[in-house]
Amino acid sequence: MPKIKMYSTAVCPFCVAAEKLLRTKGIEQIDKIRVDLEPQKRQEMMEKTRRRTVPQIYIDDYHVGGFDDLVALERAGRLDDLLQGAS
Repeated sequence: MPKIKMYSTAVCPFCVAAEKLLRTKGIEQIDKIRVDLEPQKRQEMMEKTRRRTVPQIYIDDYHVGGFDDLVALERAGRLDDLLQGAS
């Protein structure tokens, strides 16, 4: 299984929805980085992604983006390939 990393906050409905979608794909482990609890992690996220909003999702080293980007990959039929390790 790929390594999933997600920058998130406790009250973000899009973070919850992204996690739910990934779980339906069989992903059991998501490394959640809570930027609301660790402000320095928000700065890290913004430097890495050039985005200010959560979630910011990585599948292995590939930056997916936010929830809308994750859904777009699913609709395009590319999410399963990414989760299987093919890019």
